[in-house]
Amino acid sequence: MAARTISKFPVTTAQFSDSDSSRRFDLHPSRLVRALRLRKQGLPHPWLGTNSLSLQSPNIRPSVLKRRPVSATVSFSLPTANPERLSSTEKVPKWSRRAIKSFAMGELEARKLKYPTTGTEALLMGILIEGTSLASKFLRANGITLFKVREETIKLLGKADMYFFSPEHPPLTEAALRALDWAIDQKLKSGDSGEVTTSHLLLGIWSEVESPGHKIMATLGFNDEKAKELKSLSSEPGPVDD
Repeated sequence: MAARTISKFPVTTAQFSDSDSSRRFDLHPSRLVRALRLRKQGLPHPWLGTNSLSLQSPNIRPSVLKRRPVSATVSFSLPTANPERLSSTEKVPKWSRRAIKSFAMGELEARKLKYPTTGTEALLMGILIEGTSLASKFLRANGITLFKVREETIKLLGKADMYFFSPEHPPLTEAALRALDWAIDQKLKSGDSGEVTTSHLLLGIWSEVESPGHKIMATLGFNDEKAKELKSLSSEPGPVDD
């Protein structure tokens, strides 16, 4: 009775040798072809017992991984309700990195709460989450913490539907846009050089009297006197932690 073959391809015996010894292998044709290709390319293979340096052909250049240059751009502007301002000849001041981070953290907080938009309450939470700016420190010194603001936000706006998911970048509410523009306008009116800071952003939130951010700040003890105090602190000469 003839022995059955495991594969439809017959087993082929191939002979390979290197500088040290001659070894004999039984290879399937498909494995043999692959091994020969690897040997031609000068690549190591467990069946060949060779390295890439000894087998590499002088006519084959080693493949070099070309790294493409990565270009990154950093935006120093935040959304505005007056886009024509950006195209005008008027020099628009840039936002500070802490203000931009506060804005990004506010967007993220709106998504975590599953809100469809980023409002003044989210910007307020973003300032507190960033945590290192003068505005954030001033809020905490007056007893306004992230936990309290988040709690008041849920009381005022309610919880989102369990099965609702916010967009990746929840759009700003009209009040939030006006708060950003107020901050820029105040910086321009001051005539000072420099960036728009989180203090400007916080005061912009406070300027929107009917917004959730203003109402939450007022509930937690913030008032016009404290707003004047923060404005005075942020305008003092010398390095400002903002």
